Amino acid sequence: MKKDFIYLLLQFALFTLYFVSWENDLDWVLPPWLSYVLIAGIIFGILIILFGIVNLSGLAVSNSDRNKKTGEYFGGIYKYVRHPIYIGIAIVMFSYAIYVLSLIKLAATILLVILLYFKSKQEEKDLLKHFSDYKNYKKRTGRFFPKKNHHSS
Repeated sequence: MKKDFIYLLLQFALFTLYFVSWENDLDWVLPPWLSYVLIAGIIFGILIILFGIVNLSGLAVSNSDRNKKTGEYFGGIYKYVRHPIYIGIAIVMFSYAIYVLSLIKLAATILLVILLYFKSKQEEKDLLKHFSDYKNYKKRTGRFFPKKNHHSS
């Protein structure tokens, strides 16, 4: 539990650093096409977060996505990635940091991604203890990005 608390404190500190109103660090102007790409990235990241929350809460759980023996659920967006909320947050923060040209926000995002990687490793140790099929789930599903060899079943 102590590690979880440290991860939470570090995560809070990085979010605070990110959301403090920093002036733009760079004196550049983004080309319009890049601004549109970054806005699309922000929207895409928000959608990933929303799908992760909805699927995690069980609102979208169907019986076909449940393991018949254990009742475990690895469906919805979790069929493709194990930590969609984390990667959604990273995509939103990265896209917005570049959109507003903030090196501090970009640095906070990079540090947060590293933290979320280690936090997800710790969480997965616990999940392996609680879910009998989690080991197989890890083999077929990417941590933050879908695996190339992912096949729908």
